[in-house]
Amino acid sequence: MKALLTGLAAVGSLAATALVPATASAAEAPAPVDECAVAPAWSKGANYQARDIVKYTDGKIYVAQRDNPGYDPTVSTYYWAPYTCGTGGNPYPNSFVVSEAQFDRMFPNRNPFYTYKGLTDAMKAFPKFAHTGDDTMRKQEAAAFLANISHETGGLYYIKEVNEANYPHYCDRNEPYGCPAGQSAYYGRGPIQLSWNFNYKAAGDFLGIDLLNDPWKVETDPAVAMMTGLWYWNTQNGPGPITGHDAMVSGAGFGQTIRSINGALECDGGNPRQVESRINRYKEFTGILGVPTGSSLSC
Repeated sequence: MKALLTGLAAVGSLAATALVPATASAAEAPAPVDECAVAPAWSKGANYQARDIVKYTDGKIYVAQRDNPGYDPTVSTYYWAPYTCGTGGNPYPNSFVVSEAQFDRMFPNRNPFYTYKGLTDAMKAFPKFAHTGDDTMRKQEAAAFLANISHETGGLYYIKEVNEANYPHYCDRNEPYGCPAGQSAYYGRGPIQLSWNFNYKAAGDFLGIDLLNDPWKVETDPAVAMMTGLWYWNTQNGPGPITGHDAMVSGAGFGQTIRSINGALECDGGNPRQVESRINRYKEFTGILGVPTGSSLSC
């Protein structure tokens, strides 16, 4: 897609070893520390390191996924994630319905930039993605997203838009914030080929990352790249009536995901070959995951 219209830390705890007097033969084992009960209050502007746990102003607990200078946990989901106490030290087990081996089968010739870890790291900012409904629905949504980004990038081969002549086109000077990274800085990047200054602004605002001033992060950080794809999939409906996520969890079908991504150019007879390419990839990926495709595949 050349124009769009419209944060995993295994929480470790350092346990202090208590020295028990030799005469205390029946000493009781120390009670485990309740990390949430002792979590310090989040402080704006304070320096935090990955795995730090804080209590936000509303009483909810968050864990830092990356070092950050006190970003707001409710806004900067790239740097923070909600934390559930009593999870045995790993609040984010990898429960993605696509295994790394299956991912490798889907993308045998992918660019090394696109990694399984980059995808699973990115998913932490979108907890509903491939985690809604039963196992079949989750696998169908994962297959649908992966099929579409496979189509967009030639099997996760291309990181950025090939035709450099298009680069200056993606700066809308009518936006009040302009194009601070430069006229030619907002070309298509990442799995969904994020383009236009306003899309970099919107995605960055949602993720808590300044992509308007640093759009190159999408082509240098695998997790950020995948986040932009998941941002669009989960929050933007583009030329369609619903988002890709909603299309798959509501039963609207794979065809509506095509419409939300590039329906203005491909659907309703616009480009049947492109639609068929997306459908074929979806069929292949649902086959790898062992689930039916569901109905309404075309648009």
